[in-house]
Amino acid sequence: MWKCPKCERDFKKMNQPHYCGKKPSSIDEYIEMQDVEIRTHLIQVRNAIREAIPEAQERISWSMPTYWKNCNLIQFAANKNHLGLYPGPKAVEYFSDQLAEYKFSKGSIQLPYKKGMPIELIKRVALWCYPNK
Repeated sequence: MWKCPKCERDFKKMNQPHYCGKKPSSIDEYIEMQDVEIRTHLIQVRNAIREAIPEAQERISWSMPTYWKNCNLIQFAANKNHLGLYPGPKAVEYFSDQLAEYKFSKGSIQLPYKKGMPIELIKRVALWCYPNK
């Protein structure tokens, strides 16, 4: 077991990545809590998802920006070197041919900050999630 010296939570893995500190109460607060260099990417992704599915409600779930309409549709989160996009396993499978240049796994897509955000792809994924969940 490993105990985070900052938040004192216990984890199975040494130096387990996690969120410690005050949980954000809104997406605005979540973005504001991130490093300045990352904020632009987060705002771009937020705007892309809002444009694709404007009727979805914004909320924080599992300390991540979440878009919801009767269920969680899509989420995103800041990581050290990439933005994690979480549309779920069916979406990742559906878009897998368009994700060749990105690392992805069951339900998640890693979008490296250094490549820039693929805004049109994010919009397509978000729109696909809306009627398909």
